[in-house]
Amino acid sequence: MLSGNEAVARGAYEAGVRFAGAYPGTPSTEILESLALYGDVDCQWSTNEKVALETAIGASMCGARSLVAMKHVGLNVASDALMTLSYTGIKGGLLLVSADDPGMHSSQNEQDNRNYAKFAKVPMLEPSDSEEARRFVRYAFQISEKYDTPVLLRLTTRVSHSKSVVRFGPRRQPKRELSFTKDLAKYVMVPANARVRHTLVERRLDRLASLSERIAINEMELRDRRVGIITSGVCYQYCREVAPDASYLKLGMSYPLPAKKIREFSRRVRKLFVVEELDPFLEEQIKALGLKVQGKPPRLRCGEFGPEIVREILRGGRARGRISARKSGGRPPVMCPGCPHRGVFYVLSRLKLHVTGDIGCYTLGALPPLNSLDTCICMGAAIGNAAGMSRVLPPAERKKVVAVIGDSTFLHAGMPGLMDMAYNQTPGTVIILDNATTAMTGRQDHPGTGRTLKKRQTKKVDYTRLCQALGADSVEVVDPYDIEAMTDAVRRATETKGLSVIVSRRDCVLLDRRRRTAALKVDAEKCTGCRLCLKLGCPAMLITEKGIVEINALFCNGCGLCRQICRVEAIY
Repeated sequence: MLSGNEAVARGAYEAGVRFAGAYPGTPSTEILESLALYGDVDCQWSTNEKVALETAIGASMCGARSLVAMKHVGLNVASDALMTLSYTGIKGGLLLVSADDPGMHSSQNEQDNRNYAKFAKVPMLEPSDSEEARRFVRYAFQISEKYDTPVLLRLTTRVSHSKSVVRFGPRRQPKRELSFTKDLAKYVMVPANARVRHTLVERRLDRLASLSERIAINEMELRDRRVGIITSGVCYQYCREVAPDASYLKLGMSYPLPAKKIREFSRRVRKLFVVEELDPFLEEQIKALGLKVQGKPPRLRCGEFGPEIVREILRGGRARGRISARKSGGRPPVMCPGCPHRGVFYVLSRLKLHVTGDIGCYTLGALPPLNSLDTCICMGAAIGNAAGMSRVLPPAERKKVVAVIGDSTFLHAGMPGLMDMAYNQTPGTVIILDNATTAMTGRQDHPGTGRTLKKRQTKKVDYTRLCQALGADSVEVVDPYDIEAMTDAVRRATETKGLSVIVSRRDCVLLDRRRRTAALKVDAEKCTGCRLCLKLGCPAMLITEKGIVEINALFCNGCGLCRQICRVEAIY
């Protein structure tokens, strides 16, 4: 029993992958974590997705089968390399795994990365369960090397994280020596060479369309011919649950589409449906073939599917009750007890600053009761957003702008923004939240931790020297558990005319739970019930029926923040 991510790793191992790179991001993270357990594969966490893909391209140029994995928004970062990689082609097979997140379980958008296959003119495979994920990875490398193309494998959250039975096969490494051979016409994309390669891309796309007609993973299942359903990925599972007796054209290779097979299938069924999450990617292409097909109503282009939505589509879009966005439970997400980010956001909230944010656990600083994060766009945007505000706001308001960015995110995409502020002499304050891990995706290492994916000791980034080299006028390291010190540091930084960086340094509380200190307690006789301590938003604190605060000793990590802000010294 493997998850889809674990099955991708197994398929890569069996396919003889020599190199794999990734930047952690839900729902794709476990692919590299699982693949790193196979000793024969060189695996690494890369600084960002673009670097991961570029490194995999280099390995491929030497003949090594290579894999790169990322979540859907990570492909935006890597797309610059992907678009030209489509022109150059490969030497050793190259697979790019994109894990999409319909429903935005852990993402800032729910873009449909099937569009990237069409955009880059490369083939895309979509498994519907873990066994297909394993097998499709092996198919992908065969296609990649036969057709001189990178291949996209698209997962979704439900496939990545659901478990099903997988049959293991042996590792089969291609028998070839790894070496690099100069080939300027293929690998150097100056305009003269790129024009020639573009014509080859178009011819390749025609050959791939022909492959799509005969490949076994584009499978026609004929049962009750009154209803025919064209679908792919996890939607196939939903459809089979709702309509087990219907006929299906299951597209394991969803780009390019098998036009002849689709026409043949449409002739064999009375009514044709297409079931797909997010964009009408298949529907639009099928309609462009001149076929009449029933897709989903526009209101169902948002969110993750399930059997209930499939039932509605097969009823012709007539809902028995409007399907709305999924409601979360009563308790909002919160930072962990003892999270070092809590002290930073408490200070920023108390000082009433304009805080530009980023992607990470600390995005929760936007929620009550901290209410201290004002923007969240993409990795690295905190610094760029702060720079833009600083360029246009009057001086009094400009001093209130503070960018907050995680340590891994800073190394991923924040450095250019800080360098840009220094170069363009843009004043401002940047806080780097250094908790010594990539916390939100499961505590993976990065260049600031001094450890690799395989837990080998390596060089560790010195944020003070790095920020000074990028042009910061002042860099100060502060312990976020010390509210007074953090308050003073933020005030100094925002009053400084130049570019100031504060490194908030304290390890994530989940890195080593053995270091947990004694839980704090509340003196019921001293507590006045003012609830000031509750403004920290710590889940270890609660109000009793008597209106005083109580601390849950099982949750408390003993960080001491509540003790520091209690005006009556009731916490000890």
